[in-house]
Amino acid sequence: MSNLEQTLSIIKPDAVERNLENEIKEMFKHKGFSIIKEKKIQIEKSEAERFYKVHETKPFYNDLCAYLSSGPIVVMVLEKDNAVSGNRELMGATNPNDAAEGTIRKKFGISIDKNSVHGSDSIENAKIEINFFFKD
Repeated sequence: MSNLEQTLSIIKPDAVERNLENEIKEMFKHKGFSIIKEKKIQIEKSEAERFYKVHETKPFYNDLCAYLSSGPIVVMVLEKDNAVSGNRELMGATNPNDAAEGTIRKKFGISIDKNSVHGSDSIENAKIEINFFFKD
């Protein structure tokens, strides 16, 4: 039985700055993801604050928002069976030092903050996050 899902992926400023978009997209395609929608944008800090609202009580919230709005990002809707868990597996642990070999963060992440990619952590959040960037 098919379990087709969509998830949001963001290629963060550190990866865009290093021109890694195509390499990261290829990693997604290689793992069977379809990129349904994508756009390169720069967001304001206020938009980053809305996007990361779920984290607003955490100590890293302000840095996270400042970072996401610090340069161009690529936002994508990825689709495949079990896309949310598949994307999280491919991204690897938040801290690149803890990420498994072959994951995006192991390969490209610079630090726990500059870890190159964001991915939705649940089907519910994927819907919210996709809608945030791709309001039809």
